[in-house]
Amino acid sequence: MRDEIATTVFFVTRLVKKHDKLNKQQIEDFAEKLMTVLFETYRSHWHSDHPSKGQAFRCIRINNNQNKDPILERACAESNVDFSHLGLPKEMTIWVDPFEVCC
Repeated sequence: MRDEIATTVFFVTRLVKKHDKLNKQQIEDFAEKLMTVLFETYRSHWHSDHPSKGQAFRCIRINNNQNKDPILERACAESNVDFSHLGLPKEMTIWVDPFEVCC
């Protein structure tokens, strides 16, 4: 779980850095909180022996119907970062599964 969450945080923070709205400290704070939130949220929904179990729960999604993913929103709130300053795409889905992270 550690590697998959680290990969997810790395991917999201790369997108945030490209938008260039947050300073280095804000990005680090957000990344740290995102890591913590993902561990807390996924801990009881991680099934290495059956990776597809709980898959929908481990999906980070932004789209027209849901413009703020609750996990990203919580990480923003806990790191005092404005969600709109993340600069994430209007449409994004990240699947965080045992042994695989895909977008």
